[in-house]
Amino acid sequence: MAAPKTQGAAARGEENSDGSRSGTGGVSYEDSKDCILEPLSLPENPGGTTTLEGSPSVPCIFCEEHFPVAEQDKLLKHMIIEHKIVIADVKLVADFQRYILYWRKRFTEQPVTDFCSVIRINSTAPFEQDNYFLLCDVLPEDRVLREELQKQRLKEILEQQQQERNDNNFHGICMFCSEEFLGNRSVLLNHMAREHAFNIGLPDNIVNCNEFLCTLQKKLDNLQCLYCEKTFRDKNTLKDHMRKKQHRKINPKNREYDRFYVINYLELGKSWEEVQLEDDRELLDHQEDDWSDWEEHPVSAVCLFCEKQAETIEKLYVHMEDAHEFDLLKIKSELGLNFYQQVKLVNFIRRQIHQCRCYGCHVKFKSKADLRTHMEEAKHISLLPERKTWDQPEYYFPTYENDTLLCTLSDSESDLTAQEQNGTVTVISEDTSKLHALKQSSILNQLLLHECLKN
Repeated sequence: MAAPKTQGAAARGEENSDGSRSGTGGVSYEDSKDCILEPLSLPENPGGTTTLEGSPSVPCIFCEEHFPVAEQDKLLKHMIIEHKIVIADVKLVADFQRYILYWRKRFTEQPVTDFCSVIRINSTAPFEQDNYFLLCDVLPEDRVLREELQKQRLKEILEQQQQERNDNNFHGICMFCSEEFLGNRSVLLNHMAREHAFNIGLPDNIVNCNEFLCTLQKKLDNLQCLYCEKTFRDKNTLKDHMRKKQHRKINPKNREYDRFYVINYLELGKSWEEVQLEDDRELLDHQEDDWSDWEEHPVSAVCLFCEKQAETIEKLYVHMEDAHEFDLLKIKSELGLNFYQQVKLVNFIRRQIHQCRCYGCHVKFKSKADLRTHMEEAKHISLLPERKTWDQPEYYFPTYENDTLLCTLSDSESDLTAQEQNGTVTVISEDTSKLHALKQSSILNQLLLHECLKN
């Protein structure tokens, strides 16, 4: 009969049987005892590093070794190597700490053979035989214990969820438009579902909502797609990827999200993906699908002439006009600059300032501060050179790779007038939706008729 699934992977490791680690370095203890090889931290609790009652650690079933709850695999490996006991289906134990404490007490009352199945390995060898003990839910007492722990965990989760449902002091910020929400958590979750087509399930299906939202926000801050979990070079590229690939959802195969859905505490082994299948909420029929409302906040664009940064591009334009008497919007309008000409002008100015050279008189200075003082006193900031000086292909390439100002430049409605003044006429194609009528009224028919009469 096949044995139940075990945590055999936990038994693999590089530690020796006595708990020490095999080393390859040539530094002795006497040489290295004064070296600090990792960051140090003062104890947060009075009394040094003494383990306090109730600390998040789990003891071994048979000895006094303790391991942090987060290092569960180390404890399992220790029990396999040192005590030859294997716990089956550990991932289905709702509360690992209580489970271990229960059996630790029971094994002091009765022999381990009264509870565990014995597994003999190396049975073909006459002298080398080891007996391992398997603790699993085939034992009625173990099955009852697991069920009770599951019920207790479910009770705690439901209490936590009820507290979050009734909490009207929730404060959250939308991950896509930076709008703040106060009150109940459902307001923010419904907003992201309706306005941004980002649905993680009904609010009543979710528990530990704050931690869930922080986890998702951290992934976006790290420029990681929430669905395919690929990392991108900037936020605009990430936004376009999630829009074009329809990745406006979380990865259903990422088990990291299981703990945020109540359904995973109802039945063991049931995936949170079923939550979305059971979601019968009707979203607005006219919701936008292009995610054009995903705003970058703050912009943090840098001034062309100093180190000033502004949260919005409007504030940056006001700063450059007030502090440096440089009106980029006015220059754009007067010269009739299209998008690419604006890019070349900005890159030209960036390069001149970076090289500490005044573009008005071509004098080079020792520092940017000296250059700025000269340009302000001589009124050379607004003294742009001729168009042929900066309207060159070399200035298509940004001086600074992360120049946010370039991302905010755009053509305006007045550009049409400027194009007409420059002799550039926009060509509007004919409407081909009524092709038969178009053929009948086409000027080509007259030309063909005239040619036939001529011949």
